[in-house]
Amino acid sequence: MRLAGLASEGGEAPFEAADRLERTLAVVVVTDATEPAARTATSRGVDSAVAADEDAVAEALADHDVDVALLDRFDGEYPDAEGPVALRVDRTLRPTEETFGPAAAIERGHTVSGATVRPTPATAATDDPAVLTQEPVLVHGDDDPASLRGRLDRAAGTALARAVRAVAEGRADLAEGTVRGDVGGPLPARLLATADHVRDLRYGENPHQDAALYERGGDEASVVDADRLNPEARDLSYNNYNDADAALSLVREFERPAAAVIKHTNPAGCATAETVATAYDRALSTDPMSAYGGIVALNRTCDATTAEAVTASFKEVVVAPDYTDDALEVLRESDSLRVLSVGEIAPPEERPPGVFERPLTGGRLLQDRDDQRLSGDDLDVVTEREPTAAQVESMLFAWQVVKHVTSNAVVFAAGTETVGVGAGQMSRVDAVRIAAMKADEHAEGKSATGAVMASDAFFPFPDGVERAAEAGVEAVVQPGGSVNDDEVIAAADDLGLAMALTDQRAFRHD
Repeated sequence: MRLAGLASEGGEAPFEAADRLERTLAVVVVTDATEPAARTATSRGVDSAVAADEDAVAEALADHDVDVALLDRFDGEYPDAEGPVALRVDRTLRPTEETFGPAAAIERGHTVSGATVRPTPATAATDDPAVLTQEPVLVHGDDDPASLRGRLDRAAGTALARAVRAVAEGRADLAEGTVRGDVGGPLPARLLATADHVRDLRYGENPHQDAALYERGGDEASVVDADRLNPEARDLSYNNYNDADAALSLVREFERPAAAVIKHTNPAGCATAETVATAYDRALSTDPMSAYGGIVALNRTCDATTAEAVTASFKEVVVAPDYTDDALEVLRESDSLRVLSVGEIAPPEERPPGVFERPLTGGRLLQDRDDQRLSGDDLDVVTEREPTAAQVESMLFAWQVVKHVTSNAVVFAAGTETVGVGAGQMSRVDAVRIAAMKADEHAEGKSATGAVMASDAFFPFPDGVERAAEAGVEAVVQPGGSVNDDEVIAAADDLGLAMALTDQRAFRHD
């Protein structure tokens, strides 16, 4: 598909669109040889033509076999006769009104401006062509015309490029102004994410980085919307919010009372039990050394017994649905502990689908949130030894926890409490070694002997299983799928281990 740019008054959007499409304009048509677009064309080695009336414009387009013409502020006459598809971009979201420049948008107090692409009347066969696509741009309070103009120019190029793709793929109805496949849903064809500034933070991950908290809103329990129940304590930091969100995400996995202690978004320990106080005690005892200065999350009301246990050692933040009056009295005695109430946490099966986002330089990744939940029927036992009912329960618990550990990840569990956690290793066998070391050296009142091991991905070699058996592990749950699965399973049989495959992976890369 050959593209032409028709530009006046400094219009540069056709160049921006061509760059986004990784194409070169076949020709740039201007009404005056001194136009900036003509100079840009020369600098890029693109042909340019001076044409103001419709016959001259039609001739320039025909000479270069143009398929789509991109008009940006073009003040010449575009031919009414049949010719290339013509798309016009205006720097406004109000295509029925005059185009407001950056200065006018600021003067009139607009909070949102942007770019609109419509087919020209010649293409759409109507005097009022429908909108094909738009690209919004926020107008900031400290904008001046130059700063806003730059963002509007980029938006115009983005919108033009999107419209050209729709035309090239046959998805654009130019008469109706609709694009097939331009749908919403969790992974939409286009993403527009807005959020409101809540507060500036002391700094970001490190003191030399500026940071702020933004709010999108929603119905789910969230640390962003949480009530601060001891506002006299110091403000939460960037890392506090990040860790508190990770802690809340983990405990909401469970229907039973659950507690987790998080450091650097990874669980130092997690447990479920009959009471939240018992769950916290078991979570903390996994690795009390690493839990120092950590974030605590509970999925039930925090009572006085749990509060006293939390404040017995230094913690930064505690997150819970709510708190008894006696618990608050205990927690408020600590000047350094921030107390967050997130309200009711929906049961796992009632949680609405969500999307995980990760910014990239020049873009953004989106994926469905990892809401996988396994039952005993989902486990494929592949060893001669069958896991006991208690081991299956531990496998399912450990699998829910390992989803929240940075890969490569391994979790040792006994009952429904962690025994050792190996997080964020480049080698899976090293993750096993660390989990074993944590269980042997850091855990209090428990060990890896008789434990279950969960691995977030397959074992490429038998060494991980062999190292786990040395530590005392008796059952393994892992996805399977390695080309060496047979060797790994054979090693488990030789070691007398039970092994079950999930056929699902649980990577986490933040």
